[in-house]
Amino acid sequence: MDSRPSVQLISEELIDAVVAQAQESTRRRKNYNFHAGDEDNPQRFLNVFLHGSYVRPHRHLTPPKAESFLVLRGHAVAFVFDDNGAVISGHILGQGAFPGHAPSHVTDGTVARGIDLRPGLWHCVAALSPVAVCYEVKPGPWDPATDKEFAQWAPEEGSAGAVQYLATLLR
Repeated sequence: MDSRPSVQLISEELIDAVVAQAQESTRRRKNYNFHAGDEDNPQRFLNVFLHGSYVRPHRHLTPPKAESFLVLRGHAVAFVFDDNGAVISGHILGQGAFPGHAPSHVTDGTVARGIDLRPGLWHCVAALSPVAVCYEVKPGPWDPATDKEFAQWAPEEGSAGAVQYLATLLR
């Protein structure tokens, strides 16, 4: 039996609570799941990124999974890479014009509310504002052994090179 409420609201109070949890996290990000468990399909969650949080470029190829991000607060950037790690495109996500300087890898100055990525694309998302809150959806089930294939050409999360790599992407 599913113990979740029949209706879950995405309120400012919920977003504020998850942002507070992200601020306490050494990873500088936090998920809040709306799905009941790893077997659910689709997987639906808030993904809070604080500026400086590094998500290692990855893809969802085996099994193939599309992924969608909708920005609810702040601004983020989604990067898409080729198989060798070169940035193919960068897209600013958020509401309204981005008030800062766009990273050099941004394809154009257009700000979109979200992005939908086909299965198998190398990608990562980073916060451009102090806080970026995304609603993310991807197919389930979630299996940590097969969920992501991390790019060998990008530094591991928590490694010495991760901070510099993220700074290079965001400059």
